[in-house]
Amino acid sequence: MITKEDIDRINFLSRKSKGEGLTEEEKSEQQALRRKYIDYIKAQVKDQLNNIEFVDDKCEDANCKNPHHHHHHKHKH
Repeated sequence: MITKEDIDRINFLSRKSKGEGLTEEEKSEQQALRRKYIDYIKAQVKDQLNNIEFVDDKCEDANCKNPHHHHHHKHKH
């Protein structure tokens, strides 16, 4: 989970890196926070993709194999 404090710290370190620069400790912290953020976003996307359900207007079965039926997706909520 990414907190507001994590985002604030990421932004602070980014601004500082463009100004006075970061210490080695801050560089490590920045990398760890960025990795945490990326992992969080990837998990969110993966969760969204796992919840896609294919629906067919003519087939009631989501696994309909008829090639003439056009499939679209909807998100389960």
